[in-house]
Amino acid sequence: MNIRWKVTALIASLFGVLCITEIFVARQVLMPSFAELEHNDAEVAMRRIDYALDSTLDHLVLSVTGWANWTDAYRFMQDHNQRFIDNTLTLVDLKQLEANLLVYVDLQGRVSAGISADLQTGQRLDFEFLRGQQLAADFPWWPQLRDGRTARGLLITRQGVLLLAAAPVLDGFGSGPTLGMTFLGRLLRPEEIRRIGDQAQAQLAMLAPQSGTTAPRLIETDTLTEVYRTHEDIYGRPAMTLRVDVPRGITHRGELAVRYASLYLAAAAVIVLALLVWILNRVVLDPLARVTRHAVAIGEGRDLTTRLDAPGSDEIAVLAREFDRMVGRVAESRDRLVDQSFQAGFAELAKGVLHNLGNAMTPICVRLDGVRQLLRSPLIDDAELAIAELRRGVTDPARRADLEEFLLLVCEQFASNLRSMQGAVDVMSRQTAIVQTALTEQMQATRNEHVIESVRLNDLIAQTLEVVPDTARQRLRVETDASLIEIGPVRVARTVLRLVLQNFIINAADAVRETGREHGSLRIAADFSEDADGRHLHLVCTDDGIGIAPELLSRVFEKGYSTKSKETNYGIGLHWCANAISALGGRIWARSEGVGRGTSMHLLLPIDTHQAIAA
Repeated sequence: MNIRWKVTALIASLFGVLCITEIFVARQVLMPSFAELEHNDAEVAMRRIDYALDSTLDHLVLSVTGWANWTDAYRFMQDHNQRFIDNTLTLVDLKQLEANLLVYVDLQGRVSAGISADLQTGQRLDFEFLRGQQLAADFPWWPQLRDGRTARGLLITRQGVLLLAAAPVLDGFGSGPTLGMTFLGRLLRPEEIRRIGDQAQAQLAMLAPQSGTTAPRLIETDTLTEVYRTHEDIYGRPAMTLRVDVPRGITHRGELAVRYASLYLAAAAVIVLALLVWILNRVVLDPLARVTRHAVAIGEGRDLTTRLDAPGSDEIAVLAREFDRMVGRVAESRDRLVDQSFQAGFAELAKGVLHNLGNAMTPICVRLDGVRQLLRSPLIDDAELAIAELRRGVTDPARRADLEEFLLLVCEQFASNLRSMQGAVDVMSRQTAIVQTALTEQMQATRNEHVIESVRLNDLIAQTLEVVPDTARQRLRVETDASLIEIGPVRVARTVLRLVLQNFIINAADAVRETGREHGSLRIAADFSEDADGRHLHLVCTDDGIGIAPELLSRVFEKGYSTKSKETNYGIGLHWCANAISALGGRIWARSEGVGRGTSMHLLLPIDTHQAIAA
């Protein structure tokens, strides 16, 4: 086998090993990592379901607390007036609460009043734990009833799983003594399961309760990763099993990506192999074969006047020229000439390499040494001493003239040295050009989608105040409207909105300072608005600062425009806010009734209907 086939086989073997390694890594490392990602995604989805279920129960606790901590209910538990039952415990009230059960129980567990019904048909429902108008003796919440504590949980009934919450009956001001407990229950219907699934952004199904541990169980199919979680009721019995279905899109996409990557790698290997063989044939193997054939011909005693005359400066061309030179001496002694030609060839090759290396390094070293000597000139220390003496002040005019003359000569010498060093650097730059590469790093602008997070506006404002300068925070009293709590969590680009609020708060503090007052206020309110473009979050920040003239309202968001001092403000804060909100699909505007009458900043952000989470 000649060298051409050996080189080709070696390169093909290397590419084969590379392909096998790629397949092994894809199967043993990449694909398991995709599966692990899906497992984590499925577990996170189940945690979101648990959180959504807890949020639903918490919301039920808030509702029942409102009905329990009510003056009319407290009075009813004392006098049992029929008017309270007729006006309050109606099917309309149950529908408003989206509940199937509302019951008042005294401290002995007797049902004082209540209503239970199917919200679709209006038919009365009977629940076992209240059978006979008396709280069951084995009911787990007797301690909460006696101690006046709230409780919540799941309860298995004949009608299905009941979300149940209870709160002590108080006087409307959160004081006691407690006269009993109010129960509020909601059957976990399929539509409620769908709502919890939508809230957690997961495919959720409710199954019959399964015995065993309540820890999540994970099952994989070809298309889904299924997570099962059994929830117990307040008795500790399995109440229901929730199943979250997470499509195995990551694995499928990973398999597709690995398959395409393998195909691309194989195609690239074939192309690279063909190119390498072609390049090797053209650059190395063909010239080497020509030299070999010529050497064979010379060895066989053919025409010794034939020359290769190989062009170029690579090793093969040098070898060919040296071989041509040595062929002229073959006539004296063919056997001896062959040995001497190879020895001479190798000697010349080594000599040329060392010579070229010495030629490249010697001038650089010489000039570097020259530059080093110039930089170590003792004139530098003398010049520093002369300058220091002049700065201290020289009273003797002759001494001062000598120092100035000396510094002038030193400057001329420094200029000469700099020119010499510049020339040396230019020469060294040319000598080292073959090993230098220009490194240019260019960034390309990208636009990322902002991470959308579910946040409570009150918490977001608190986070914003933590990064506001102390001077602004001390000058401004930030008041949050009750509407911020009422609208509950919303899904927004938290980081962007926090930076916008930070700008609003700082600007409001500056506006208060402009009035000459030490302290002012900023009130923040929010609501949802509907228009042809969909649902929006409307945020309003109103301060009692200096205000803005009506003719300037349209300019406050312009780049470079500011109503404050040009020395400390560059007019980019509100301009950035407008651009950031616009990038999110919203808009921002300012309102003011004039100078001295405060300003309100309005912010409108689009909110998807399913993204707004009920409080």
